[in-house]
Amino acid sequence: MKDESLKNQVALVTGSSSGLGKAVAIYLGKAGAKVAVNYHSNEEGANDTVKQIKDAGGEAFAIQADVADEESVENLFDKVFSTYNNLDILVSNAGIQKDAPFTEMKLKDWRLVLNTILDGAFLCSQVAVRYFQKRGIITDISNSAGKIIFMSSVHQDIPWAGHINYATAKGGLTEFMRTLSQEVANQKIRVNSIAPGAIKTDINKDVWSDEEKKKKLLELIPYNRLGKPEDVAEAALWLASDKSEYVNGTTIFVDGGMSLYPGFIGNG
Repeated sequence: MKDESLKNQVALVTGSSSGLGKAVAIYLGKAGAKVAVNYHSNEEGANDTVKQIKDAGGEAFAIQADVADEESVENLFDKVFSTYNNLDILVSNAGIQKDAPFTEMKLKDWRLVLNTILDGAFLCSQVAVRYFQKRGIITDISNSAGKIIFMSSVHQDIPWAGHINYATAKGGLTEFMRTLSQEVANQKIRVNSIAPGAIKTDINKDVWSDEEKKKKLLELIPYNRLGKPEDVAEAALWLASDKSEYVNGTTIFVDGGMSLYPGFIGNG
């Protein structure tokens, strides 16, 4: 039976031209949501996301925006509202890595990662919350006034040498999500995060396409396989639907047990 759990709802997924954002956007579209597919520079990838949603019978359009820029974010939401006249779901997924040892990291790369992840989350969720507060609940669409899902990482908890900007941003995103949820939950606005582990996407292809590197990575995953983008998309779909209505201010780890300190298997 076709999943229509998000029928008549509108979703905006930032950074959905590839990887996890792409998978999430496609899943939400297949569940009946009309999807705004945001991208920063990969227009071709965004158009492919739209095509896959439409091929599955859904509705979608692609729109460019820099989520770390206030004016760009305002234009992004204006386009969503003028196209669909509504918003029910925000998936704040856009992120970037600029890795380097701490002593070699450039300030511009520190700022770029934090700005994209944290400023992007702040700017997008602020516009969304203001709209959700103004509109309120439409009971024949959802029991919530709005749903916000942040894409975090296992590195909100697990330190990651050589990636201090990324780990810092994801750790900060966790408290941002929790604090925002505490502030708006009484208005029936739900705010949660997903923390993926090692997911098989293009961003880490150099690892999973190399058998020796893949073997070492699997030692960190008790479930003994890499995640798929669809694993994360399933969690996002659940959080976006009323099936998770009583879930607020929490992080769902989709990591095969990576956050369980696998080095202690066999008594450490």
